[in-house]
Amino acid sequence: MKLPRITILATLLLTAPAAAQLQITPPVATPSAAPAKEKAKEKPATKPHTITKKKDAAPKPSASPSPAPAATVIPAPPTDNSNVDLVYGAYQRGQYKTALELATARAQAGDAKAMTMLGELYSNAMGIRRDYAKASQWYKRASDAGDREAMFALAMLRMSGRGGPVDKGEAVKLMASAAKLGEPKAAYNLALLYLDGQTLPQDVKRSAELLRQGADAGLPEAQYALATFYKEGTGVPKDPERAVRLLQAATLTDNVDAEVEYAIALFNGTGTPKNQPAAVALLRKASRQGSAIAQNRLAWVLINGVGTPIDKVEGFKWHLVAKTAGKGDPDLDKQLSDLSPDDRAKAEAAARKWLGTK
Repeated sequence: MKLPRITILATLLLTAPAAAQLQITPPVATPSAAPAKEKAKEKPATKPHTITKKKDAAPKPSASPSPAPAATVIPAPPTDNSNVDLVYGAYQRGQYKTALELATARAQAGDAKAMTMLGELYSNAMGIRRDYAKASQWYKRASDAGDREAMFALAMLRMSGRGGPVDKGEAVKLMASAAKLGEPKAAYNLALLYLDGQTLPQDVKRSAELLRQGADAGLPEAQYALATFYKEGTGVPKDPERAVRLLQAATLTDNVDAEVEYAIALFNGTGTPKNQPAAVALLRKASRQGSAIAQNRLAWVLINGVGTPIDKVEGFKWHLVAKTAGKGDPDLDKQLSDLSPDDRAKAEAAARKWLGTK
């Protein structure tokens, strides 16, 4: 039976140290289409590279630790087995109580995937009251039966102290076992622990190896983080071209942080042929997705007409929007003061409309 996959977003769970992002700022997972009755969660901002306003090389990224939201569930694709699909189908339609009943019967018969499903339902309060202790019990049974997703889920509970005491030693062992079985999210989070150097001895080469495992499996967070490793030469030889290829791959999943980084690489011609119109298009996309970094860079190119026709009203709209998220720009503030009263009023009105304020 295919199960919803548990994704740890950007950092480890709530108890993980911010230093896990020592030299990189792994992005948040782009929200996937969630089952009925679930709500998308807001993505915290990150700080990718900046567009150079002159013909200088793009500066290096700075780390900006973000608060770690709770794990969310991403449904796995259905299987061809109609019997197996009953539990997943109920889950996918948002019929969590039905999924609970079906999974309970199958778990009692020894089905490890059904046990993991029960862990998911109890952990995420789907069709039943949230109960981390029961979730932990079901994950433990499924983990003992060899289910890699259950191993990872249980590791996250042990790391955060939900459903039992904090046990980082057990969490690491579970994560390592899940990674060996091919669980990309486990490999990604284990990489962060090796990068952090607190729970595990710091080992950037091992961190890079684990990130490569997650990246090869198509995990956009790992692709983005590994791209940063290749850009900076962290644990791997510096390779701007390979970094760009990883960023491009991550953009295919609508990973907003990768979109911004890839746009900046295209804009400056770093590791890839320069293509400013394509870069501006990506900045527009990332800006609409709520990236304050992208909004700030888009404002600059629109106001100055670099790679795109000048559009000061639209540019200053994005400047004002980015400024509300803490990404102000004194140079653009000065240019805004020189704008005609009519254009300034239009830009301010457009910003208010975007922000949903009067």
